[in-house]
Amino acid sequence: MKRSARITLTVVAAAALAACSRQRQDPCQAAYFNEQACQDAVRDHGYYWHGSWIPMLYHYPYPYYYDAYRTHVSRGGSVSAAPAGAYGHSGASAPSVERGGFGSTGAGHSAGE
Repeated sequence: MKRSARITLTVVAAAALAACSRQRQDPCQAAYFNEQACQDAVRDHGYYWHGSWIPMLYHYPYPYYYDAYRTHVSRGGSVSAAPAGAYGHSGASAPSVERGGFGSTGAGHSAGE
């Protein structure tokens, strides 16, 4: 492969990655803040973006992100709203974790069955 072709492919790949990362908007970032979507994202450890699940680890509780948003706005920062339905998903709920417990299985064992 020619050197110029390798450079062109590298530049195109880098541009594509940059474009993809710019399109997604974290609902807890001050510049894209969405109250309900951020609350859900912090609780569920991620959010949906146009139907795709984006796992995220939020290090702080929701009020931290809300305060950052309010500070951003009070300093004259703008907020770009995501398109309607951007944080929605196609009928599926956020990934959930099933934990063992004493449901019907435990009840059967405790009764000596």
